[in-house]
Amino acid sequence: MLSGLKRLEYRGYDSAGYALQGENGLLIRKCAGRVSDLERMRDGETESSTMGIAHTRWATHGEPSELNAHPHHDGAMRVAVVHNGIIENFKSLKRELEAQGVTFETQTDSEVLPKLIAMEMAAGKKLFRAVKDALRKVHGAYGIAVISSDEPGTLVAARYGSPLVAGIGDDEYFVASDVAAIIPYTREVVYLEEGEVIEVNLDGIKSANGRPGLIRERIEYVDWDISDIEKEGYPHFMLKEICSQPESLKNAFRGRLDLGQGTAHLGGLQMTVEDMRSIERIIITACGTSWHAGLIGKYLLESLARIPVEVEYASEFRYRDPVITPGTLMIVISQSGETADTLAALRLAKERKCRTLGIVNVVGSTIARETDSGVYIHAGPEIGVASTKAFTSQVMVLVLVSLALGRARGALSRKQGLSIASEIMAIPEKVEKILENSGGIAEIAKEFTYTRNFLYLGRGVNYPVALEGALKLKEISYIHAEGYPAAEMKHGPIALIDEMMPIAVIAVKGAAYDKVVSNIEEVKARQGRVLAIATEGDEEIPGISDWVIKVPETDDMLVPLLSVIPLQLLAYHIAVARGCDVDKPRNLAKSVTVE
Repeated sequence: MLSGLKRLEYRGYDSAGYALQGENGLLIRKCAGRVSDLERMRDGETESSTMGIAHTRWATHGEPSELNAHPHHDGAMRVAVVHNGIIENFKSLKRELEAQGVTFETQTDSEVLPKLIAMEMAAGKKLFRAVKDALRKVHGAYGIAVISSDEPGTLVAARYGSPLVAGIGDDEYFVASDVAAIIPYTREVVYLEEGEVIEVNLDGIKSANGRPGLIRERIEYVDWDISDIEKEGYPHFMLKEICSQPESLKNAFRGRLDLGQGTAHLGGLQMTVEDMRSIERIIITACGTSWHAGLIGKYLLESLARIPVEVEYASEFRYRDPVITPGTLMIVISQSGETADTLAALRLAKERKCRTLGIVNVVGSTIARETDSGVYIHAGPEIGVASTKAFTSQVMVLVLVSLALGRARGALSRKQGLSIASEIMAIPEKVEKILENSGGIAEIAKEFTYTRNFLYLGRGVNYPVALEGALKLKEISYIHAEGYPAAEMKHGPIALIDEMMPIAVIAVKGAAYDKVVSNIEEVKARQGRVLAIATEGDEEIPGISDWVIKVPETDDMLVPLLSVIPLQLLAYHIAVARGCDVDKPRNLAKSVTVE
């Protein structure tokens, strides 16, 4: 269990704990801090068990502490629960339980779960039934695992809005929130469906939704290797994932490009040429880094396929009354495929009879299952909390979708399609060339170790790259950073510029190049210090910038796949210079499965 928790720390790492079903009942150990702190607590323990549950937390209710850490119990150590998600009606449930004499110790919403389950068991119900009946009273999101001293050898798990996967080993069974925790022990997994409850014991796994257990047809085989979730000599997962982008980008387009017709074939798209031509409007919805990828997708789809596109924050889209007309396609983007707000936006769109397309990384995830069609980005496991390779793979898939739609709709000629396809094939090698300069970027990064603010500027398709560069710096170095369209600098942010405010400008060759040069001149006139991302061979930008990082030349629409790489490395090396925990930045979690 401790080994599995270490592989799940990207999901949360402010406290940890475990519960074992021992010979004398339940044994619970937990602490504030990392899994390594929990591991030290067990030194010298002789308790043995063949079953247990464990958890590493990202706080939603109650500060990180030993008391608030999971597992939570019913007070009599009869029932123990670990829980991902949020119980939205926990306050009313807590009041009802307190009125019946139940006492609470923690500040968490999760504590109501073992109390509710214990009350159901007190009425004579077995654990399996007690969990099912208790969950009927619960509103919110949950992925839970439950054990009881009354039923040794039995574990009950359930999910709603928070992912769970069951693993089937050799006379052993696993339940986890991510396959990364169990991949050393089994490759055969079953992804639990929304609202599903299962009972696990040494006889097997029983499903509570009327099916004859986890039938063979539902078992999926995990085809990635344990090395994908190990650092393999890199100091941080984030650096490993940045450096793996030549390969992850190849995986995104491998087998999908048609170099004869200058188009892309995406099996998961599940659209005929007539379907593609009937699209009148696209809405892209996502959160965080995926939203930035969606903004790039807007430029791609409008330029290459000539379809009007809107990009929405999923958290805003779901709480208004959006106009969804016939002929609208919604594209939902999520690395995990479990992002709560994005999933809710998807379900709203489906209620309005909107056709949906998912772009996700995690096979078997909820969004992958619930969209009408979908395209996997094939980036492999991403462990670093700050997304890097998933972002570029999302952008690459959006390029492929735009290429396919553009060719099918007649917006792109065969010659234009072939030109783009040829440039796509060259992107991994060009990324590799940028990565070879990581040491030079690390030297530049030292200049900004004590910087307090940073401004990122870009124009056109590189404006979302400026947003993404700023987000990466904020996430892992805790330096305040903002991304802006370069032309908007004069409408407010220019007031901030002085010799203490570094400005990162994406100044690559392209349609707006001359305008970006003018923006740099405006910054320099106000004593601003400029770090420019420029195209190889550019002789003008070095003369007006304090630092320059060069990227190879490519098609205008593909530039973000290159211009973002130096910004990822810059954020990484600045964070390292500041002594930050790059893979586990404070207050963040990798997969945001709660609102």
